[in-house]
Amino acid sequence: MQLIGIWALVAATLGPIQNVLGWSISGALVPGYDPIAKTISDLAANDSPVQWLQSSFFLFGALLTFIGAWNAKALAVPGRIALGLAGIAAIGYTVFATPSQAGYSDLHRLFATFAFVLFSAWPLLAMRFDKRYHWSLRPIGAISATVVLGLTTLWFLLTWLEPGQPIVGLSERVIAVMQVLWLSFVIWSQFLHQRKFQRAL
Repeated sequence: MQLIGIWALVAATLGPIQNVLGWSISGALVPGYDPIAKTISDLAANDSPVQWLQSSFFLFGALLTFIGAWNAKALAVPGRIALGLAGIAAIGYTVFATPSQAGYSDLHRLFATFAFVLFSAWPLLAMRFDKRYHWSLRPIGAISATVVLGLTTLWFLLTWLEPGQPIVGLSERVIAVMQVLWLSFVIWSQFLHQRKFQRAL
């Protein structure tokens, strides 16, 4: 049985915290910013007064994703590769920021779409069939998670691509939190599961 490393736990613990703190702090520093109607990317736009701050959180999130993908060896290799690619996509949408809070960048949207899709697909790609792994990594958990995350991602992307949608910020935050929480849940659950399994030997 492949194991969850300690650094994967660190990444899984910090991931949800930095995710929410990033856009919460950045948004609070921008007068009139509406998190329901405005995307997180708007906070990292070239004309945003907090671009450096939100971009730093984006890059920190990418770093945590790399650490988790490398050290969560209980995840099947294709799933770990998907997470690594999602981290690269996160760097991509940070580098290719939207030019203004009122505009958009095709490259930014491309990298962001890749990231959201990969963060929804990794559970299926990381699936294990051995009962020594936690249920969240086995078919019932992996398939269910991919379906739920995939449908929520589709909802966000359809909202994002339709100009003037009043809840695009809300839909983005819903899927962003869901994705990072599921990854953290799987890593922590498998870690506790493997400890229980090892004690039983």
